Amino acid sequence: MTKIVFMGTPQFSVPILKGVVKAGYDVCAVVTQPDRPVGRKKVLTASPVKEAALSQGIEVLQPEKISGSAEMAKIIAMEPDFIITAAFGQFLPEKLLQCAKIGAINVHASLLPKYRGGAPVHYAIINGEKETGVTIMKMVKKMDAGAILSQQAIPITKQDDVGTLFDKLSALGQEMLLEILPRLVKNEVTEIPQIEAEATFSPNIQREEEMIEWQQTATQIDCKIRGMRPWPVAYTVYQGQRWKIWDVQEVAETTQEAPGVIIAIHKQSFWVAAGQGTIVQINKLQPAGKGQLTASQFLNGIGKEIQIGEPLGE
Repeated sequence: MTKIVFMGTPQFSVPILKGVVKAGYDVCAVVTQPDRPVGRKKVLTASPVKEAALSQGIEVLQPEKISGSAEMAKIIAMEPDFIITAAFGQFLPEKLLQCAKIGAINVHASLLPKYRGGAPVHYAIINGEKETGVTIMKMVKKMDAGAILSQQAIPITKQDDVGTLFDKLSALGQEMLLEILPRLVKNEVTEIPQIEAEATFSPNIQREEEMIEWQQTATQIDCKIRGMRPWPVAYTVYQGQRWKIWDVQEVAETTQEAPGVIIAIHKQSFWVAAGQGTIVQINKLQPAGKGQLTASQFLNGIGKEIQIGEPLGE
């Protein structure tokens, strides 16, 4: 039976792991990030992949850093046929990659060589891409630079956000992986080298990138908000208080007001001027210390005092 060590951490990885198990492969170990404190109360929480692995009775390894660890030595001793990663979150050293008898492969949520790195889905939406997809690639020491083994695209709709695309790409990744594994075992897959000159990068989102820049157009702001939802969530500032912005839409009208200025207040929403004369309608937000509110709930409650002409942003 083909022996696999699976490495992954977030919910994106879970359907892929479950598909491999259901297909009858011998998943001898799952490697995931250590439990982390989550939420305001900092509750120590297992990764979704750890929970999925334990529910299947699979041994779980959680090295803080896999390079040179006891867990790495244990994996090498297992002599797996495949190492499969899907959003694991750590670099794998060459010695570990080489221990896989057939190969070390990665299920990556972009159309490589575009969007190498840790946040490919976020940046695809933020940058207004019309499509994204999944690439199954051979792992090498350089980040997401290995030969392409399989690739498939899907469209990005105006309704998509990071959460919906993760679900779609995870399902697609599972399907593609299960199709290619038997062919890899039989050495029937042609490797396609990536074109380095076409490589782009998607590093993990930094705190300062979460802030809405009202100088951008309404289209760009909508893409940013969807590209930050449901995490880490884009925000703006009103009178020193942070508002997370969960849902907006573009308004067909135009304005002469400066970007960031509140220009209209309605029963169900309010409008904010954006770049190039465009207008953003805010539909859902989360003021500091509060839960998510529709604009109507906000305007009928703690938002009663906002005024036309007031600015948003730092």
